[in-house]
Amino acid sequence: MSDNTHDHHDVIAEIKKVTIILSVLTIVELILGFWMIDITSEGLRLAIKGVIVILMMAKAFYIVAYFMHLKHELKNLIMTIIVPLALFIWFIIAFLSDGNSFRELRNNYDPRFKEQATIQVKQAEHGTKHEAAGAAHGEKATESKKEDHAAGEHH
Repeated sequence: MSDNTHDHHDVIAEIKKVTIILSVLTIVELILGFWMIDITSEGLRLAIKGVIVILMMAKAFYIVAYFMHLKHELKNLIMTIIVPLALFIWFIIAFLSDGNSFRELRNNYDPRFKEQATIQVKQAEHGTKHEAAGAAHGEKATESKKEDHAAGEHH
């Protein structure tokens, strides 16, 4: 009976330990995320994002290991999950980089093709036709409101 009670206390202690670890990792991620808002250096922002991703992977490991009970499973069962996951992540990275490479090649070397997102649009100067048209539109709207108001008084 005491052996069963001892195992029960070990399980509760292990759950408390994992909960504290996951909580600390989450708090550190949140602190880094809020700290990153005010940072203007792209290199430092990228480094912080990398640290956050590593912390997220650590949390995913703890969740899978303890709450899905894979920590105590056979290595072969673990490999049936890890290997396809690694291949899936590799495929995503490979396809994204290949698609970006194709887009860059097509934009740079195909004279008949230019992606719409890379075409520069000229900015209108202040005081040009756009503002004059906007002012004229504003005058028309004011006149129509006056007419509506006058028509309402006659009824």
